[in-house]
Amino acid sequence: MNLTVYLAGQIHDDWRNHLKEKAKAKNLPIEFVGPQEDHDLSDAIGEKVLGEQPGNVYRDDAASAINNFRTEVLLQKADVVIALFGEKYKQWNTAMDASTAITLKKPTIIVRPESLIHPLKELSNKANVTVETIDQALEVMEYIYK
Repeated sequence: MNLTVYLAGQIHDDWRNHLKEKAKAKNLPIEFVGPQEDHDLSDAIGEKVLGEQPGNVYRDDAASAINNFRTEVLLQKADVVIALFGEKYKQWNTAMDASTAITLKKPTIIVRPESLIHPLKELSNKANVTVETIDQALEVMEYIYK
């Protein structure tokens, strides 16, 4: 059984690649999807599609509409969502993606360090599983196949 897993979380380091490599090493039949990782493309997509916008607010709004459309399509198709919360970056997009996944009744795994237990307590309570590392999230996925 092949599963599609949406990887929600910040795009500023290679945590997704680490998780994908570990899943591949375990021979897990998983296809991974996620947000646009090309930050410049993500910021410019509105103007790329709709043309130059009259200011930054309009530029961001146009890009957000297209990014949200992309995310919605991929979340709808996902079988599982893994949402990584780290300590280094603001996590608004991750919270939005995790909340959307939960609302869509997608099985959701939240990965968050101990330091974020309190700020994420309600979201963690709504998710199916909350863990502290991507290795633990991958163990949860591996358990599906046992």
